[in-house]
Amino acid sequence: MSRIGRKPIAIPAGVEVKVDGNVVSVKGAKGESSYTVNPGMTVSVENNEVVVNRADESKEQKSLHGLTRTLIANMIQGCGEGFKKELEILGVGYRAAKQGNELVMNLGFSHQVIMPEIDGITIDVPAPNKIIISGPDKQKVGQFAANVREKRPPEPYKGKGIRYVGEYVIRKEGKAGKAKK
Repeated sequence: MSRIGRKPIAIPAGVEVKVDGNVVSVKGAKGESSYTVNPGMTVSVENNEVVVNRADESKEQKSLHGLTRTLIANMIQGCGEGFKKELEILGVGYRAAKQGNELVMNLGFSHQVIMPEIDGITIDVPAPNKIIISGPDKQKVGQFAANVREKRPPEPYKGKGIRYVGEYVIRKEGKAGKAKK
């Protein structure tokens, strides 16, 4: 039996959850979202908690049980407090700035890299070498952060590039460290 699927989801103050058939709608301070649940799952709100149950013990239903519970929990957390990813830029001359609703980055190319803000995502640049991406949808925040990192991933010799805060980059020695024959 799914251990994650059985756990009830606590609804924090300021977040409203509605279940209409197999559509779950969540509304909170950071935004609102909805999710259409698989017909084999039943979602109910009891005692300020969301409970997800499955119809039978088939392998597919067991797989979807934990997934459905986690997606609903992420919606509740996103609409309540939101999600954020922090990126840092390392490298001489590498920097970022926000112009209007666009992220403008100088990453050592002959041109600037410009990424427009998408719906549901907020970009903040508190320092030239730090980017904070936030929003209520965990998937959108993570995907946009991955797209920004993709523009100049950290290289293994000097560690220059865009990385997540706290990300460890495996470093290589280079030509000078190679043993001579």
